[in-house]
Amino acid sequence: MKKIIQLFFAAILAIGLASHVTAQSTGSTKVIYHIDDAEAQGLKGLRNIRNHLDVSPQTTIIIVTHANGVDLLMEGAKDKKNNVEYAPLVGALKSRGVKFEVCEITLKNRNLKKDQFTLDADFTPSGVVRIADLQYKDGFAYIKP
Repeated sequence: MKKIIQLFFAAILAIGLASHVTAQSTGSTKVIYHIDDAEAQGLKGLRNIRNHLDVSPQTTIIIVTHANGVDLLMEGAKDKKNNVEYAPLVGALKSRGVKFEVCEITLKNRNLKKDQFTLDADFTPSGVVRIADLQYKDGFAYIKP
C-alpha cells in the first residue's frame, strides 16, 4: 500500500511539473531593456531590440529609461558618434509593439518636461522601481545592452 501511495504522489508531481513547463513554454517571452546611458546604449540597444523582434516577433518588450538614458526619447535626439536620429528607429519599434518608458524622477532631477519627449514615450514614476516590478511581479527577463 505504501508503494502505491508513493507512486500516486510521484505521478501527481510529474503531471504538475509537466503542466508548469508546458505553460511556460507556450507563453510569449517578456523582456525589459534597461537604458540608462543613451550615448553608450542607444543605437546598440535599438538594434538589439530590432534583431530580437526579427527572430521572435511575439516577444513583449518594454524599454525603461532613466538617468542619461532618457535622452534616447527626447525630441530631436541623435547618436553623437554617428549623427543618427533616434526618433525614426524608436517609431519603427513602437509600431511593432515595443513600449518606451521614461523615469519621472529623472525628469525632476534634470529639470526636464514631458513635452520635450517624442510622442512615443510613456512615463513611469520611477524607472528603477518599474524594472524591479516587471522582473519580480511580472516575470520579465532583463537585458541591459
